[in-house]
Amino acid sequence: MNSLFFALVFIAFFVTAVRQIGWVPVEGVDSPMQVLTLGMVDTAEGSVTLAIGLVGVMALFLGLMKVAEKGGLLTVLARLIRPVMVWLFPEVPPDHPAMGAMILNMAANALGLGNAATPFGIRAMKELDRLNPHKGTATNAMALFLAINTSSVTLLPTGVIALRASAGSSDPAAILPTTLFATFCSTVVAILAVKSYQRFFPAPSATPLTEEVKEEREEGAEKSEMERQLDGFQGYPRWVSLLVLVTVVGFIPLTIFYGKAISPWVIPSLMVLMLGFGAWRRIPIYEAFVEGAREGFDVAIRIIPYLVAILVAVGMFRASGAMGYLVNAMGSLTSQMGLPAEALPMALLRPLSGSGAYGLMASIIQDPLIGPDSYTGLLVSTLQGSTETTFYVLAVYFGAVRIRRVRHALAAALTADLAGIIAAVFICSLLFG
Repeated sequence: MNSLFFALVFIAFFVTAVRQIGWVPVEGVDSPMQVLTLGMVDTAEGSVTLAIGLVGVMALFLGLMKVAEKGGLLTVLARLIRPVMVWLFPEVPPDHPAMGAMILNMAANALGLGNAATPFGIRAMKELDRLNPHKGTATNAMALFLAINTSSVTLLPTGVIALRASAGSSDPAAILPTTLFATFCSTVVAILAVKSYQRFFPAPSATPLTEEVKEEREEGAEKSEMERQLDGFQGYPRWVSLLVLVTVVGFIPLTIFYGKAISPWVIPSLMVLMLGFGAWRRIPIYEAFVEGAREGFDVAIRIIPYLVAILVAVGMFRASGAMGYLVNAMGSLTSQMGLPAEALPMALLRPLSGSGAYGLMASIIQDPLIGPDSYTGLLVSTLQGSTETTFYVLAVYFGAVRIRRVRHALAAALTADLAGIIAAVFICSLLFG
């Protein structure tokens, strides 16, 4: 992120400097450097305004998510997907702590609880490393787990919906069907890519385990409260999990064909269902909602420095004219494929930087000439909600267990990213093009 941030600022300054040297003063027209300066100041002010507008919406959604979490929805979802996980990861014992951590990570991701998903993901990697016979090299299970994470299994893109609402969208949840379709395609491709690529990246010969490693495997780590809830429970019967999976998959075409009729119902229904679920589980829904809303307020305030940094850098890149040169060079080709020139930087940046892509999406949907409900605004929202920051996930998860040889994990993750972009362009073109 440091390199990307500096590159955007330096390129913007360099391009502006070249234009400034050759600029002929015209009365009433700002010089290139003046335009750059005004762009920096305007985007800095706009980023703070955006974050403040996001406070209420983030508080609402995180309040509802906290009610669902305290009511045990995360555990219910984890138990539902356990049979699928046992089938996908045959080399991981069903009762091993790694299985529970992976299940909770994916359940949290599906609900859009990124803050809860990351700790479970790191815990899962550490537990998978206990089963690793060749330290420092990713196992097949590690590669598959990372690829599924980077494909972003998202059933409810709450963060993107919140940002679209704060940007003045008339239908913030319009991206629900497109996100479901794109994330489903990218996840399927991620699984197939890992299974296909692993034959070309054979694991090295297993090294003898030292006494220290043997003790580490036997000791295990302290389990979280939700992991203890899963102990001794093999999940719901397979037919229940299969029924739920078929229902979710069947819901995708339903949202595609009836998305315009369904989307206005999503947010009000979500609130009623989440609060109703919490009341049914007899938890103090008001206190839980307030606790989550407080976290949402903290998140919205905490992202202000990141938004200022990336939006100013992107604003400089755009005001300098560098964005225009990039768009003109590649936009004519990608536009024919359904990827507008304005959305091209978003597609390129998403695997590299989550905060950068978030800021870029915010700047695009805030642009009066584009807006959140245009085709471009809906496409970048879908890209943000259905893909993940591949290099960040790889660095955090593999870095936590000192994996140096990633084998086929990166190739599979990037393949899934590409599939997600193609799927997002296809479904947005179909519904909104």
